[in-house]
Amino acid sequence: MAQCKALSDPDTAWDFCPSIAASYLFTVLFGLSTLAHLAQAIVYRKSYCWVIIMSGVMQTVTYVFRSLSILHVTSSSYYSVWFILMLVAPLWTNAFVYMVMGRMVWNFSDDARVLHVRPWRFGLFFVLLDVFAFIVQLGGAAMAAGEDIAYKTQMLGLHIYMGGVGAQQLFVLFFVVCAIFFHLKIRRQQRPDLKKAVLLLYVLYASLALITMRIIFRLCEYSQGFKSSIPRHEAYQYCLDSLPMLFALVLFNFVHPGHLMPGKDSDMPSRKERKNMTSYTKAATLDDEVSLNGRDSV
Repeated sequence: MAQCKALSDPDTAWDFCPSIAASYLFTVLFGLSTLAHLAQAIVYRKSYCWVIIMSGVMQTVTYVFRSLSILHVTSSSYYSVWFILMLVAPLWTNAFVYMVMGRMVWNFSDDARVLHVRPWRFGLFFVLLDVFAFIVQLGGAAMAAGEDIAYKTQMLGLHIYMGGVGAQQLFVLFFVVCAIFFHLKIRRQQRPDLKKAVLLLYVLYASLALITMRIIFRLCEYSQGFKSSIPRHEAYQYCLDSLPMLFALVLFNFVHPGHLMPGKDSDMPSRKERKNMTSYTKAATLDDEVSLNGRDSV
């Protein structure tokens, strides 16, 4: 039986034998989904899709560095890069869900509100919460993955990271409550575009369920600190972290917000445009544009 290269070197950064084939496979899969998102963002002309593209890029780069780390087992730099990126990259998918929901409120509700909050404020609020969770998790992960640091410092970094993960899940639950209120609201409105709105909502729910699965896994993984045996079983990481995040990316490939909310009219107005609006709803905005065009043509 061939000896595992990752464990044969006394200076290895690995404490289990990783699969280079699995790492190559996920590099390709994340890369393909990311390229598809880039093409879709261009075709549908949706600039906000840079967020989901960033998520795909970071997760692709994660596996590039994981592959490099497997090939160069003594490089702590390669190991630290993929370790940190894997922990924080999915937050970009989370942020994209929040941004899509804000645009859904603008496009699919008659008064462009959810729980009395305007769509641009709603999206910004949750994105800022996600940024907070990202900063906390990044700081904790960087501290835990540092070189030649004391075990006490590593544990502090791990606890900071887990606190950021817990905060992320709390924000997700709060968001789901808001999404359910919005769901009930649009069903009562009986708009002609109800089916599109509900389909996209189900994709958001599914994405958040996959993110929650990943969060629960991460909390369980490090609940016993670095002494946990879970990180030494690679299959858990692929099945409960990487695969759910890949599914979340691919879901948005198949049900793309730019397809269900097409055209420039579906974009939320900028701050400058909002200053000139007489009513903060999409329908009123379109009526104003028609009136202005009518006066210009006279």
